[in-house]
Amino acid sequence: QVQLVESGGGLVQPGGSLTLLCAASGFTFRNYGMRWYRQAPGKERELVATISSTGGQTNYADSVKDRFTISRDNAKNLVFLQMKSLKPEDTAVYYCARALGDYWGQGTQVTVSS
Repeated sequence: QVQLVESGGGLVQPGGSLTLLCAASGFTFRNYGMRWYRQAPGKERELVATISSTGGQTNYADSVKDRFTISRDNAKNLVFLQMKSLKPEDTAVYYCARALGDYWGQGTQVTVSS
């Protein structure tokens, strides 16, 4: 069965960096675009970043552009979200999902606070 498992979340100070990882299984990973979403308490879910199946195309929300980088390793079925210059408003649960929106991970908490 399809599984997406996120890891790498945690507590980080403002201005710090963190890298999230999503391990995929149960499908032909290299055939699917992938996305990272986030949801903060009391707010709607936000699309953060998208990467094409080959990794050749990426897109970012304006709120994270130039600070976050999405990448993938098709040999290892992994998707990454490198986050730098983190701000308190980046605090949220971050989810990995197939770009089709049909499968989601369980999420990993990122908290940016001093």
